[in-house]
Amino acid sequence: MMKSILLVLVTIAALGSLSACNTVHGFGKDVQKLGDKIEGAAQK
Repeated sequence: MMKSILLVLVTIAALGSLSACNTVHGFGKDVQKLGDKIEGAAQK
C-alpha cells in the first residue's frame, strides 16, 4: 500500500515538473517575441 502511494506521488511530481517546464519554455518564447518587437521599434 505504501509503495503504491509513493509511486502515485512520484508520478504526479514528475508530470508537474514536465508541465512546468513546458510553461517556462512558452513564457521564454513570449519574452523573445516581445524583445524582437521592442528592438524593431527602436531601429525605426
